[in-house]
Amino acid sequence: MVEPLFRKEFSVAPKPGDVVELGGDEGKHAASVRRMRVGEGIQLTDGRGLRVRGQVAEVLPKSLKISVTDSENEPKDQLELVLVQALAKGDRDELAIQAATELGVSAVISWQAERSISRWDAAKAAKGQARWQVICDEAAKQSLRVWHPRVEPLVTSQELTARIGEFAQVLVLDPTAEVGIASVSVKPGKIAIVVGPEGGIDETELAAFEKAGALRVRLGEPILRTSTAGVVAIAAIQTVSGYFN
Repeated sequence: MVEPLFRKEFSVAPKPGDVVELGGDEGKHAASVRRMRVGEGIQLTDGRGLRVRGQVAEVLPKSLKISVTDSENEPKDQLELVLVQALAKGDRDELAIQAATELGVSAVISWQAERSISRWDAAKAAKGQARWQVICDEAAKQSLRVWHPRVEPLVTSQELTARIGEFAQVLVLDPTAEVGIASVSVKPGKIAIVVGPEGGIDETELAAFEKAGALRVRLGEPILRTSTAGVVAIAAIQTVSGYFN
């Protein structure tokens, strides 16, 4: 059985033999929904690299007490990928960030593209960022990741253009691009993958991104949906960089 992972903040990392309590929403979920039992294995993380393993020592109505058997800080992945996901209608953008988190992205940036059907005002942007963070946190726990991606505030196309220089490499997914993603030489450092909305990325945006230093790449012949394009691109980059070796 795979030990489930729950989120918990620690003032200091616990040591083997310590007993810690998992309370709040996570503790209630573990006790009431997952119905964890005494003696079962469990993992805890702060979402910033700490992995704590232990066994359930006591089950309370809304919390667990856990006897710690092991605690370690895990390094970040050397391949640091950032998904820039355009807002999309329905739940397509949420499906995209969920799967990207499972694959290992380190951060997510929501993007208000020119052709995005979904539009966020200031209030909706704050709520959207919070919701996306919950989705990423849940996906990270499901895939047992102890580095949870941070969801950054919404950016406009102009703001995204200005930020391109922050990355070692920016790959803009464009089905009309001449360069295939499999032929890209992956640079060390933080790599951003830009995924457009349902209607594609506007030509003015493509030109601005390219002028700022981004590289347009295609994902083969099929035209993929915004919910799947980023996931395919992430897997392709991970493959050519030796991530799966």
